[in-house]
Amino acid sequence: MKKLLLLLAVCGPVLADDAATLHCRTLKDGPARLACYDAMPVGAAPTAALAAPVTVEQQKQAFGMEGKQKRAVDAVSAPPLASLSSHIPGKFEGWQPGQTITLANGQRWKVVDGSDGVVVGKDLKATLVRGMLGAIYLDIDGASRSPKVVRIQ
Repeated sequence: MKKLLLLLAVCGPVLADDAATLHCRTLKDGPARLACYDAMPVGAAPTAALAAPVTVEQQKQAFGMEGKQKRAVDAVSAPPLASLSSHIPGKFEGWQPGQTITLANGQRWKVVDGSDGVVVGKDLKATLVRGMLGAIYLDIDGASRSPKVVRIQ
């Protein structure tokens, strides 16, 4: 009996959440099924009720706000998006340190790396790209470099 309890104590953290596993098995789309399995936290206590999977639209809205919003982490949350495309509405003439850039999707981003750049245009395509160690860079069409940004709204 003592050995059984010791074995359960050692193996407990590697047991998967049965409800999340069963949910992942029901997904027909291969990449979605794999993302579901990959999103299951290792060593987490099983959830009592399975939460609905996070939609792509929810991921787009949350892009850059990870860790800033109080949100219950469900067992089937999808991995964060690697990039997000939008555009800068209207005339744009470049950026400078501390500048706030508003995208067409309503998100507001602040330049935090002290860089500046000149790129003139109207309704320029802008892609937010995740970098190393959680950094996010704003790749603006026609710019020779991408400023490091943080989301402020």
